[in-house]
Amino acid sequence: MTIQWFPGHMAKARRELEEKLKLVDFIIELVDARSPLSSQNPMLQDMLKDKPKLMLLMKKDLADPKQTEKWVNSFEEEGHLTLSVNVNNKADISQVVQSGKQLGQKKMNQLAKKGIKPRPARAVIIGIPNVGKSTLINRLANKKIAKTGDRPGVTKHQSWIKVKGDFDLLDTPGILWPKFEDQAVGYRLAAIGTIKDDLVSMQDVVAYVINYLQKHYPDMLHNRYGINEDMVDMWDIFTAIGKKRGALESGGHVNFDKVADIVSRDLRTGKLGRVTLESVND
Repeated sequence: MTIQWFPGHMAKARRELEEKLKLVDFIIELVDARSPLSSQNPMLQDMLKDKPKLMLLMKKDLADPKQTEKWVNSFEEEGHLTLSVNVNNKADISQVVQSGKQLGQKKMNQLAKKGIKPRPARAVIIGIPNVGKSTLINRLANKKIAKTGDRPGVTKHQSWIKVKGDFDLLDTPGILWPKFEDQAVGYRLAAIGTIKDDLVSMQDVVAYVINYLQKHYPDMLHNRYGINEDMVDMWDIFTAIGKKRGALESGGHVNFDKVADIVSRDLRTGKLGRVTLESVND
C-alpha cells in the first residue's frame, strides 16, 4: 500500500514552523504510544535537532504498558526528556507542565545572567494529525482553546497559548510527510487513525493489524472474535469475525468492509485491549 498525502496547509505549516523555531526555547513533540517511531515525523527531525525536546507518548491508556516503558527508555537514551501521557489524567498533565518548566528554565537562567528581565519560556508543540495535540493543549491551558476532533487535520493554523503562567506554547497543525517509504509505517498510521480512512484500503490495514495481533497478542483475537492461532487464511478470519459480530448482508454473506470497520474501531477504542503495533527491537 503506497500512501502519499501532503495537503497544502501542511506544506505551509512546515515553512511557518521553520520560522517559528527561531522564537522558541524548546520543543514538545507528540507521538502515539501505540506506534511511537512510526508516528514521529522524520521530515521535521533535522529542523528540531538544535533545540531541547520533551517527548510525549500520547494515548498511553490504549497502548501496551510494557512496550510503552521500553519506548520511553529508548527516547531517553537519545537524550530527550520523555513522558507517557493520558490526557485525562491530571497527574500526567501536571508532570508535562513541570517538565516543560524544567526545560525552559535553562534559557531563563541565561537571560538573567545577561541582566535581561525574565520572561516565560517559549515552546512549540508538534505532532502528526490525530495524536491528541489539541486535547492536550486544552488541558495545559486549563480551558478550551484548541479545536478537538476524532479526525486528522483539525488544526489548520498557529497560535500562542499560555500554559498556567509557566511557559508560552505555540500550537501548530499536525504535519505528515509526503510519502511513507516503509509500507508498514503507512499501515500502522492508518490503523491508529492518523490517516483518513477514505484515503486507504481499510481491509488491507486491518489484515495487517490481524497478522500483527496473531504474532504478538493472539489472546486478544481469541477473546474478542474467537479467532484461533491456527487460522491463517485472511478470508476465513474476516468471515469468522463477520459472522460473530453480525457484519452480514442480505443472503447471509459477510461484508468485509464492515468487518474492517469493526476491527479498526475496536483497536482505536481499546476494546481489543492495550496494543502497541511496533516494538523497540523491530
